[in-house]
Amino acid sequence: WPILLGLTGIPAVLQLLFLPFFPESPRYLLIQKKDEEAAKSALRRLRGWHDVDAEIEEILEEDRAEKAAGFISVLKLLKMRSLRWQVISIIVLMAGQQLSGVNAIYYYADQIYLSAGVNEDDVQYVTAGTGAVNVLITICAIFVVELMGRRFLLLLGFSVCFTACCVLTGALAMQDVISWMPYVSIACVISYVIGHALGPSPIPALLVTEIFLQSSRPAAYMVAGSVHWLSNFTVGLVFPFIQVGLGAYSFVIFAVVCFLTTIYIFLIIPETKSKTFMEINQIFIKMNKVPGVHPEKRS
Repeated sequence: WPILLGLTGIPAVLQLLFLPFFPESPRYLLIQKKDEEAAKSALRRLRGWHDVDAEIEEILEEDRAEKAAGFISVLKLLKMRSLRWQVISIIVLMAGQQLSGVNAIYYYADQIYLSAGVNEDDVQYVTAGTGAVNVLITICAIFVVELMGRRFLLLLGFSVCFTACCVLTGALAMQDVISWMPYVSIACVISYVIGHALGPSPIPALLVTEIFLQSSRPAAYMVAGSVHWLSNFTVGLVFPFIQVGLGAYSFVIFAVVCFLTTIYIFLIIPETKSKTFMEINQIFIKMNKVPGVHPEKRS
């Protein structure tokens, strides 16, 4: 354990070494530092092309909107009618991400692998392999998110998780009756991990940056982070008791969460791919039934 905990310092050291070579945030340079040339230079490095005037104008437009809105605290964010559906959406997505049972799957994985005949000494390596699959699929999601869209990956991911939880429940219930059911359980675990890594794991945090403008983004991240960790804590605290009480049917609860989150995404969450911050907020203006002004100017 001391070695394992010590290894977490390696990414921190790498960040300290490489961050000085990264370009500064273009928004910071343009809005806070008022240095347009430096902002353009940073954008050119980040984007890989020379013409960044349109994006500079978008940042300036967002800056004007931010000044009109003023400082938005967490309390003000929760009260604003013009941001109602954005706030509800991040709460649903962050809660759904954790309450969908991803940590419970890992908690249960060792028992599933043991029941499938995996040697007790080898279980830890199989579980580590499952984690490696999670990392690999998350990396793949980075490359397909702009191709397939955020909404599609969320719908696909939660749908896969829902299906995996349903089949896993049946497989666990019948594993003592049908000899090959433990292998179905393993397939469900891996399928769940793949589905979660495609959408529910990486996309909600990305959406927070896209559905809120700069003036409300810090408060939105506070809400999103609080919901995320409270949900994580709840699952870690409650799942052992659920497992004792429901046994193989524990995953029915997570299946319900996945199903309800999928329905919410289908009905409410818009596709944000290839849209500017202002275009996305125009979508939410209509959803919040606020007159056609900047969405953070009214409450």
